[in-house]
Amino acid sequence: MSEQTSQANRELVVMLTRGTDHELSSVAFTIACGGITSGMKVYAFLVSSAVDLVRRKAVDITHVPPLDPLKKLMEDFVARGGTIWACPPCVKARGYTQEDFIDGVTIQGASAMHERLKAGAASLSF
Repeated sequence: MSEQTSQANRELVVMLTRGTDHELSSVAFTIACGGITSGMKVYAFLVSSAVDLVRRKAVDITHVPPLDPLKKLMEDFVARGGTIWACPPCVKARGYTQEDFIDGVTIQGASAMHERLKAGAASLSF
């Protein structure tokens, strides 16, 4: 197995489509953090209403017991090297700019996600 293939097999792309009104947003970040714990490089790609999750203050309102509060999950994810990408058309459709988002979020097109998938990264969707 080549080093590139070996490295890609340790990557995970988690696509989130749910916003603050759905428990799957917390489940997705719980699983993404678990991927980091298991040694994977993890990317979270937020589309549709999931871009609402990373707005300043909005992240504070989502908590699905017994899971950790979403803000804590995201802070842990980013602090441990996780990457959060927000879909540009989804961001634009909501009138958001980079300044609306918490630290650690990058407005990034799907091509970055596609590159990870083409290189062999696993993917999960929520």
